[in-house]
Amino acid sequence: MADHVYKTIEITGTSPKGIEEAVGTALKKASDSVHKIRWFEVTDTRGSVDKDHVAQWQVTVKIAFTLDD
Repeated sequence: MADHVYKTIEITGTSPKGIEEAVGTALKKASDSVHKIRWFEVTDTRGSVDKDHVAQWQVTVKIAFTLDD
């Protein structure tokens, strides 16, 4: 079994629809420039309010990817 080494970055994704879509937004954007993404961890969740309802979800995720050989 090979040893695994990961590099991590932290980014924030947003969505007006929900937490899951905000995570997906972050992962999709990260995958434009980061390759070999292996896992993510939600480190913070927050949102903005407009006229007494949730207007936008913000989810900060730590994204891990393997380094090139």
